[in-house]
Amino acid sequence: MTLEQLRIFVAVAEQEHMTRAAEALHLTQSATSAAIAALEERHAVRLFDRVGRNIRLTTAGRLFVTEARAVLARTAAAEAMLADLAGLKRGSLSLAASQTVGNYWLPQVIHRYHSLYPGITLDLKIGNTDQVTSWVQDGRADLGFVEGAIDDPALSVRAVGEDKLVLVVGASHPWAGKRAPKLAELKATRWVAREQGSGTRKIFETALASLGLAARDINIVLEFPSNESVRGAVIAGAGATILSKLVATNTLTSGALVALKVPLPSRSFFLLRHKERHTTQAEKEFAKLIEVIR
Repeated sequence: MTLEQLRIFVAVAEQEHMTRAAEALHLTQSATSAAIAALEERHAVRLFDRVGRNIRLTTAGRLFVTEARAVLARTAAAEAMLADLAGLKRGSLSLAASQTVGNYWLPQVIHRYHSLYPGITLDLKIGNTDQVTSWVQDGRADLGFVEGAIDDPALSVRAVGEDKLVLVVGASHPWAGKRAPKLAELKATRWVAREQGSGTRKIFETALASLGLAARDINIVLEFPSNESVRGAVIAGAGATILSKLVATNTLTSGALVALKVPLPSRSFFLLRHKERHTTQAEKEFAKLIEVIR
């Protein structure tokens, strides 16, 4: 068993498709298939079930992928320590961020970091808060950035930024251009929200609580897996929502969205790092840069 076989196995497990995994790894499909076949033959175990053009992990495959990821994470940690010796002239840094942070706040930091350390390869994965936390826990991300505090004893959690929230409606909504809605109106109107498990959804519910409302008190008619989808639905007249001002700024300026004068709490962005993993120089410099920019 080689590290290359493990990398190929994990890629195929994540993509659930041989061709897509091969493309992600810049390998031929035949080389990817041969690596999986060699693993299965050498250890006399089936790791995948073939279902049409797709493939699914078997029970053995699901157990093995956890161990394979752990081995690759330890290998990456060893490589990262050696890269430190090169004085940040080469190396890599894997980042993960929830959507608001990853799409609207983090890019300026990444751009500045790349300008200072062009030899460091930066990789950014974007998901919801639960996904980002999981990626940092299992070593698929060195640093994570989320929109709410995480209570996990394995992770170091530090506030690194702040965000304002706004209650917005589309330009055609009855509230547009009017006074702040009353509690009864907030209960009666239709709402659009992010999916459960996202930091934005948790903050949405916290903001509602500050207005004297629980999620069960309101009529959530649509849920979406991205801020952009929520914003688009509200612009189209689907209902009201609470968004990051970072997400809403351009559409507020254009008039497509209207912000209501409703006092809402601000929220913090948090940096996540696994406490037991070696902190590389690349990670330290990225964290320092955030302090300078904020």
